[in-house]
Amino acid sequence: MAVAPSNERMIAGVAAAAVSLGVAQLVGIPFGARADARTAIGSAVVDLTPGPVKEWAIATLGALDKLFLAVAVLVVIATIAAIAGTLETQRRPLGSAVIAAAGVLGCVAVLSRQGATALDTIPTVAGAACGVATLRLLARRFGPGPDKPDQPDNGRRSLVVFGLLGFGVVSGVLGAVITRVLHSVAADRNSFALPRPRTPAPPIPADVQPNGVALPSFVTASADFYRVDTALSVPQLSHGDWRLHIHGMVDREITYSFVDLARFDVVETVTTLTCVSNPVGGKLISTGIWTGYRLADLLAATGVHADADMVLSTSIDGFTAGTPVAALTDSRDALLAVGLNGQPLPIEHGYPARLVVPGLYGYVSATKWVVEMELTRFDRAKAYWTRQGWAAQAPIKTESRVDVPKNGQRVPAGPVIFGGVAWAQNRGVRAVEVRIDDGAWQPAQQGASYSDATWRLWSFPWQAKSPGKHTITVRATDNTGAVQTADQVDPVPDGATGWHTVAFTVV
Repeated sequence: MAVAPSNERMIAGVAAAAVSLGVAQLVGIPFGARADARTAIGSAVVDLTPGPVKEWAIATLGALDKLFLAVAVLVVIATIAAIAGTLETQRRPLGSAVIAAAGVLGCVAVLSRQGATALDTIPTVAGAACGVATLRLLARRFGPGPDKPDQPDNGRRSLVVFGLLGFGVVSGVLGAVITRVLHSVAADRNSFALPRPRTPAPPIPADVQPNGVALPSFVTASADFYRVDTALSVPQLSHGDWRLHIHGMVDREITYSFVDLARFDVVETVTTLTCVSNPVGGKLISTGIWTGYRLADLLAATGVHADADMVLSTSIDGFTAGTPVAALTDSRDALLAVGLNGQPLPIEHGYPARLVVPGLYGYVSATKWVVEMELTRFDRAKAYWTRQGWAAQAPIKTESRVDVPKNGQRVPAGPVIFGGVAWAQNRGVRAVEVRIDDGAWQPAQQGASYSDATWRLWSFPWQAKSPGKHTITVRATDNTGAVQTADQVDPVPDGATGWHTVAFTVV
């Protein structure tokens, strides 16, 4: 009894999986991203991945972490499908059972996402059914050929297999593109009129930016703003559909819409945000001009109970963050932000509304696409990252960074200007010191201090005289008088510490 080559059976399994995913994408067009099993599986993988592995992915891959995971999910699916293809025969549909089981897991993953219903599993069920049917069809074609004239030869079998594989890929891409276009809120964002603040933020003086050295701009362009979140598919929520439900330990539950927000003062602030995953010398820090509403005003209307010490905020995609009530109600102007740098929030940065809380790392304060705030207590509830071992409260630590020279850079002999940034949000930076090699600490020149909630740029003129290898190290002192610690600590569980050192060569 002749059988098809094993590699052809493997390709047949991949073709069946491609048809399954492609049909699921096409059927899922009316449902949107919430019914995408592939994204749901990827999100479930993120949720179940141990914290240290996530930390490695963020530190190593940066903004490419989500693309890497999406590709990895497809590779795993293709591998399982290839195995399923080798198991499938006319009499024993073991491969079909594998695809059916994968469909069940996909349904479970979809239902695990925030706001999903049983109807959202329809695309996954339809895709799995088509995948099983495809594999059964191909299994029959893998039956005896030479002694059964009605069976296609190997060439025709390959044509059928690759044709189905192509159909799956094309339909999957087409479905994904149509879904993105139909459910995108880009047009909604473009039509959103950003409210004007009654009192704009104080002007940013030109001397915040040191001269003669290529440092980051004091205000980070929106396109360059760092992004770290758990959303594999960026949530698409219009400002008309958005609601913020505040409940829990309050006298009155309130649900705000954008119409309701119109009765509150509009505030503009300049704030530097920092990710807790930022390593010593890392780039996961940016400064923006934020427009929004004081969270203290929104919470005051609810009558917060005196013993509530935490706000558990929830994103439309299910992410949660636990923030001290005090940080949302004191004088730091924590915001429900709706704008960044004079424009509506970018979609990937939380449009139509997000939290911005000066002085706290983002994982406990910067919920994007926020739709719910529960007043509770730290001893009663845990948020997404604190469930995985991160600290419940995470004030930003005093840190600094060398931006010029770059590590390994060749520096010409003669006068040069080095520089970088320092930050200690809510305390401010008093001084920055630099050390060349193992020499004495020397004061750096600082750009003007805008506020305690923002970073501070610094520069250091130096005469490069001795050819060869050198190092430059930086440390900052905040306005409380505390000097940045030299202790090298990893980001887990509440932020990295240590002095940043860069090696360079004078030529």
